[in-house]
Amino acid sequence: MISLLLKKIGFILNIGKNIRIERIIDRKSKRTIIIPMDHGLTMGTIKGLEDVAAMVDKVALGGANAVLMHSGMVGAGHRKYGKDIGLIIHLSGATSLAPDPNRKILVCSVERALKMGADGVSIHINIGADEEPEMLQDASEIVESSREWGIPLIAMMYPRGKKIRDENDPEVVNIAVRAGVELGADIVKTNYTGDIDSFKEIVKGVSHVPIIIAGGPKMDTIPELFQMVYDSLQSGGAGVAFGRNIFQSKNPTNMVQAISKIVHNNYTVEEVLKEYNFN
Repeated sequence: MISLLLKKIGFILNIGKNIRIERIIDRKSKRTIIIPMDHGLTMGTIKGLEDVAAMVDKVALGGANAVLMHSGMVGAGHRKYGKDIGLIIHLSGATSLAPDPNRKILVCSVERALKMGADGVSIHINIGADEEPEMLQDASEIVESSREWGIPLIAMMYPRGKKIRDENDPEVVNIAVRAGVELGADIVKTNYTGDIDSFKEIVKGVSHVPIIIAGGPKMDTIPELFQMVYDSLQSGGAGVAFGRNIFQSKNPTNMVQAISKIVHNNYTVEEVLKEYNFN
């Protein structure tokens, strides 16, 4: 009797996670476009995030699958109008003024995120940082909690610390990605290595978990950004999580629409540039 009850509970939680993950990952393409807006905790108010609700509306109109933010900004970003969009609440952080900004601590719980309407939660772990062991321990607790409540977990896994000379080096990106998957994350976000072959090998080793790429600082040219998106998909990547390259662009809605063509409709960079005018 107890065994049957446990099976039923597990089945219900799996349904919950499956329903929620479809609000983050497109059902048809099995890919996603996530717009992180969690920068304020680290950097204060920055260009593009002065009015969170307005920016959420712009990226939702463009076709983004989800936005990602800290719990305190959920109310500011909730519009009560416009196109619906998935919500991911970020659970970890640190300010740029901290003794070591690479040390991310938990600032929200899975339970609180669920109470606020989250479709998913995320954590940030810097592999190679001095405090990596503590961050891994925090992650293990979040993994257990997210499994218990049936909510998808996105792990932001970055090679970052004194031992890391190049954060895009395939060797260190591989360790970061594999660590996120080994911990039990449902989606892993990481740096793109810069070439298709090396990233393909990394994705191939964890093929049961979607791997998405970060945008990092705002890139110099739009074609360069689009090419990175396209190449990551050819490597087997499952989409992007772009913040500043979207919300600091001249037209965030058009930027998301264009990237959506590449991510969800398999457009080439040339096709997208021909269709959209970014001058």
